[in-house]
Amino acid sequence: MAEADIGMAGLGVMGASLALNMERNGFTVAVWDRDAKWIDDFAGKRAVGKKIVAAKDAKEFVQSLQRPRKIMLMVKAGAPVDWTIEQFKLFLEAGDTLIDGGNSFYKDTAQREARLAGEGLNFIGTGVSGGEYGALYGPSLMPGGSREAYENIRPIWESIAAKTEDGACTTYVGPSGAGHFVKTVHNGIEYGLMQAIAEAYDVLRRLGGMEADALADTFAEWNAGALESYLLEITSKILRVRDAVTGAPLVELILDQAGQKGTGKWTTDAALELGVATPTINAAVEARIISSLKEERVRASRIIEMSGGKVYDGRRKELIGATHDALHASFVCAYAQGFNLIRAASEEYKWNVNLSEISRIWKGGCIIRASLLDRIKSAYGRDGRLANLLLDEEINSAMKGAQAGWRRCLSASINAGIPVGAMSASLAYFDSYRAENLPQNLTQAQRDFFGAHTYVRVDRQEQGALHTNWEEPSG
Repeated sequence: MAEADIGMAGLGVMGASLALNMERNGFTVAVWDRDAKWIDDFAGKRAVGKKIVAAKDAKEFVQSLQRPRKIMLMVKAGAPVDWTIEQFKLFLEAGDTLIDGGNSFYKDTAQREARLAGEGLNFIGTGVSGGEYGALYGPSLMPGGSREAYENIRPIWESIAAKTEDGACTTYVGPSGAGHFVKTVHNGIEYGLMQAIAEAYDVLRRLGGMEADALADTFAEWNAGALESYLLEITSKILRVRDAVTGAPLVELILDQAGQKGTGKWTTDAALELGVATPTINAAVEARIISSLKEERVRASRIIEMSGGKVYDGRRKELIGATHDALHASFVCAYAQGFNLIRAASEEYKWNVNLSEISRIWKGGCIIRASLLDRIKSAYGRDGRLANLLLDEEINSAMKGAQAGWRRCLSASINAGIPVGAMSASLAYFDSYRAENLPQNLTQAQRDFFGAHTYVRVDRQEQGALHTNWEEPSG
């Protein structure tokens, strides 16, 4: 007999945690996995005594669901999503809804929605952020698809999402692949924030000579102010953990090679495609790529010597303050770039994404939750068509106060040969955006020289495109 309110296909860490979250919030959940061992393990341990129905095959799974059926897929992105959909399609009926909760590429999601709509089925691509803990106790959820399909799942999504004073951390993002696109950009911002924090850590330990405990105290203090964020909170906790054998800070024993699953690259790819500048995020992706070249970096460190630099000779307290300002300003730039990218995609694909709402649902549950999102929400609340967060009066005021320290921190780091790619890229973005004149007049002249690409004169713009024979002395 059909008794389950929703089905969960895929019982890995995230799928199992979300299923338990749904059950705890009053919903009966049917569960299934392509590997029967995962089903037996979950049913025999974590699901014991709970309103969870374990199904052994796809038919039993679908038939255990109340109509209209709702099935969430928590499987690896790509071909596994399509394979899983095919297992259920034979038993589904018009009006049933499939929900992809993985980190799928937004264009794949759009294609799946269009294809399944032609078969009478609803399809939603929903971003899920918060890791295992968030999935179990309250994630940030970013669903995209048809409005009707979202209304089918809205009571469940609002129940299981993280809660803040502004409500449940979920909203209807927009049609088609909007939900997965917003989750992709979320992850891109995450890359930028993480890299900026790593650079601040590097500056303070190498220039400031600070040990792990002092760094933990500093980050904890920062987390009590304008930089309050989940990522800074966990950074402080990480720095306090000691290795049980050596007694050394565990973080210092970790190989300096950072992995990535591709969403950061998707963000930079989308930015290039849509013509949006995201240098902070790009620098973070590139930093992970360079970190993977460990053997090359070890050899290079013994061959390539730094010249012309100097060791920082200022006071530690001043360096800490300057690094705080550099990190704060870089955070703002990372968010500004991400929100600009979402706005550009929304305009390109006619998604009508509400940026104030996106900042609201990121305030809880997700990895990039931070107090800064309150200011961002207010900024877009005042002007939903704000061209850039840097133009908001409140945010502009904070950036003005951070500029001097930002520049001092980067100057000292560069002089000492410490790579600060994300924070430097953030400053270059900031300085470029506020510049009335950029040197691209020369770039355009070069393009006209070798490719006759033309240019426009600032004093005769009404004439339109012009071309010069640059080889002639008179032009």
